[in-house]
Amino acid sequence: MILTVLEATVPEGKESLLEEAFKAAGSGPKPNGLLRSELLRDSREPARWRIATLWESREALLAMRNSGAPPAGILMFRSADAEPELTVFDVVDVIT
Repeated sequence: MILTVLEATVPEGKESLLEEAFKAAGSGPKPNGLLRSELLRDSREPARWRIATLWESREALLAMRNSGAPPAGILMFRSADAEPELTVFDVVDVIT
């Protein structure tokens, strides 16, 4: 599995735009291989937001990125006037 994390500082007053975009994306079709996505707000730095998305494989992530459409998470942040940074993690182990 692969975990992607998009992170950005959202300007004050724009938070609801990010929340609405995330909610709207959740009601539409999901890319193949997307297992879970979470919108996170930093409790110590409330202007810092993250979208953490778990993918079933690197191939699923690459297929989404090669589809030609801009990644939904990036568009969500941009709708709130924020430019996110992407970090990609290999999931080594899981505790459930």
